[in-house]
Amino acid sequence: MSRLPHPIGFQLIGKSALVVGGSSGLGLGAAVALADAGARVTLAARDRARLAEVQALMHARGWPVEIVELDITDTVKTAAIIAAHGPFDVLVNSAGLARHAPAQDTCEADFDAVMAVNLRGAYFVTQAVAKGLIAAKRGGSLINISSQMGHVGGMDRAVYCASKFAVEGFTKAMAIDWGAHNIRVNTICPTFVKTPLTQTTFDDPDKRAWILDKIKLGRAGEVADIMGAVVYLASEASAMVTGSALMIDGGWTAD
Repeated sequence: MSRLPHPIGFQLIGKSALVVGGSSGLGLGAAVALADAGARVTLAARDRARLAEVQALMHARGWPVEIVELDITDTVKTAAIIAAHGPFDVLVNSAGLARHAPAQDTCEADFDAVMAVNLRGAYFVTQAVAKGLIAAKRGGSLINISSQMGHVGGMDRAVYCASKFAVEGFTKAMAIDWGAHNIRVNTICPTFVKTPLTQTTFDDPDKRAWILDKIKLGRAGEVADIMGAVVYLASEASAMVTGSALMIDGGWTAD
């Protein structure tokens, strides 16, 4: 052997990252992970006051962070904002909405609201970032925060599952379309993660028991559990990974 393989690092120095839904929960975890790896992060969400709070906290750590108010259900405005602030080397789309109910009780308003964010919004955010990269003749890594529920069914989650299965589908198709441009498109699929949005689920003893029974590692997810995956998919360490779903589900889907 004449030489050892050259190690590929996880550093993102010089990279520009857009984190949609970056003011709380999984999006905030992703933003912190990317900034810590050296990326210049732009946080996007609907609540500008909350974004400003997070920006101040991240600036205190010495991380260069910009903020932009963004509602991805307004696809025209979203595309214009991304074009004005980009191109972005990395996208993490963590914006999401859940309205759970038994399938027989689904109303059209809830169906439309979930799909507007989880599917339509996610699709056109990903498209807008890709368009900027293609125009600039740059490669990139586009990451949608999907769910284990994009691979299995769950009680009271027919609409949510439908939206996430769709995200998995368009991710694979976009990976095919944009591979020639060196644009990678992947999903991260967490299990139930403890955040303020999931607190009501964990407060229900029956649902908590169902969750812990299905997760083979015997615990719910934490925001920190997705942070390494975000850096991996954003970095050159995953240069040959596209059209894939990275499961962070504690073994839920292993059955």
